[in-house]
Amino acid sequence: MMERVTEIRKLSGGRCLVLLESGLRFPLYARELSDYELSEGGTVQEEVLFRIMEETLKKRARLRAMHLLEQMNRTESQLREKLRQAYYPEQIVDDAICYVKSYHYIDDLRYAMAYLENYGSAKSLRQMERELYEKGVAKETVELAVSESELPDEESQIQELLVKKHYDPTCADRKEQQRVYGYLLRRGYSMSAVLHALQRYEE
Repeated sequence: MMERVTEIRKLSGGRCLVLLESGLRFPLYARELSDYELSEGGTVQEEVLFRIMEETLKKRARLRAMHLLEQMNRTESQLREKLRQAYYPEQIVDDAICYVKSYHYIDDLRYAMAYLENYGSAKSLRQMERELYEKGVAKETVELAVSESELPDEESQIQELLVKKHYDPTCADRKEQQRVYGYLLRRGYSMSAVLHALQRYEE
C-alpha cells in the first residue's frame, strides 16, 4: 500500500513538514527526505512510513519530551500541546507521553500539589484552582490535590493585600470600598472571606 506526498513544506531549523494524501503529516530533516526518498508528488511505501514512525519520529519525540521537561515542570496537557506544535502525529505524541509517564516524569497530581504549595502563600485557593484548570489539569486531580494539601490562610492573605493597597477604612468612601471589594473578589476570594476580613481589618 502506498501514500502520495501532497506537499513538503519548509520549517525552521532545517526541518520540513511532509503532508500525505491521507491527512497524516510529520516533520523530517531535509537529509532524511533524501534517505527515505520522499519528494513532493511522489509516493511513500507502507514499510517506509512504518520506519519513519518507529525508527525516527518515535525516538525524536521522546527525546523532545524529555528536553521540554528538563526546561520546566509541565502538565500532561502542556506537554502534549508542545509536541503538537512541533507537528508530531497524534500517535507519536501519545507514545512520547506514555514514555515519560512510565518514568513518572510527568504526574499531574504531583504538579498540582507542588503548585498549591508554591503559590499558596500568595494566591487564593480559587485562583490556584482556576490556573490549574487552565494548565489542563483535570478537575478530579485538582480536587484530590486540594484535599491532600495544606490550604492557604485566605483571611491573612486578604489582610496583607489591604495593607499593600494602603486601604484605610476610616476615610474610604463607598466608591473606594467597592473598588477594593471587587479587587479581592477578582483575586478569587469568596464573598464571605472578603466581608469577614474587611470587618476584622476595620476593627
